[in-house]
Amino acid sequence: MAELILHHYDFSNYSEKVRVALGYKSLDWSSVIVPPVTPKPDLTALTGGYRRAPVLQIGADIYCDTRLILRELERRHPLPSLYSPGQHGFANAVAAWAEGPLFRSVMLYAWGTNHDLMPPELFEDRARMRGLPVPSVKSVERVAARSAPLVRTQMSLIEDMLADGRPWICGPNVTVADLAIFHAMWFLTDRSSRLAHEFNRFELLRQWMSRVKGFGHGRPRSMSAGEALEIARASLPSDPRTSLRQPEDPKLGSRVEVRAADYARDAIVGTLTFVDDDELAVGIHNDRVGDVVVHFPRIGFELREER
Repeated sequence: MAELILHHYDFSNYSEKVRVALGYKSLDWSSVIVPPVTPKPDLTALTGGYRRAPVLQIGADIYCDTRLILRELERRHPLPSLYSPGQHGFANAVAAWAEGPLFRSVMLYAWGTNHDLMPPELFEDRARMRGLPVPSVKSVERVAARSAPLVRTQMSLIEDMLADGRPWICGPNVTVADLAIFHAMWFLTDRSSRLAHEFNRFELLRQWMSRVKGFGHGRPRSMSAGEALEIARASLPSDPRTSLRQPEDPKLGSRVEVRAADYARDAIVGTLTFVDDDELAVGIHNDRVGDVVVHFPRIGFELREER
């Protein structure tokens, strides 16, 4: 089976989400460290311009966004499962909350509290991604203070989810909901212990965090970006599965643009090779990597014919 190559960086909470999934499934994988800020010439050569981390590479197939990365890991390594029957819809709904209102509050609180520990260029880079002015130190501290009560309120919700004695967020089985909530909670304490006190009154949440941390990160080995690009160049994209187009979708083989729906909206332009209810895939060519196929989740990305 083709090698799993994760392009990520250490304090990326979404990367941690995938690292824990690799640990839960006890997988071997190769670790390519990418810069946390642009430029990212090696990563964008693989992705056609997509700049967010993490990205999962399997030969000449490149998977973007953790929602799709986890589904692809599940497809290739189905046991132990992250998508238990009867819990899939519920788990995805919880994950949508965790990666929306919950994580936004956590991110603003943690960044404002730990701004002196962050790379100095990080705030400028993230502001540029969103088309906003670079915030001042005082403004991020004010936003952190406003976000703190929202974080505590939502931590209480997590505590309540576990109050009936269930070991995992959706019941007896681990699901994507556990990973989505964990990556938000992990962000509170990753850079420092300044916010560790927020867990003091949430005993069930602390115990659950310990269980998730116990999955570890699987068995990583270091790989250079150059080696990963050579693997892509020497590989062929996998044959596309049968597409299930919606009537409004562009035709297979047409030139299309794919953009994130929220921020970092640079277009990835290529040939549409696959589309169904969950996934979009476009073929691109780059002189550094040859022909690759870049995959995106359907939700959270826009698909349109090239203008």
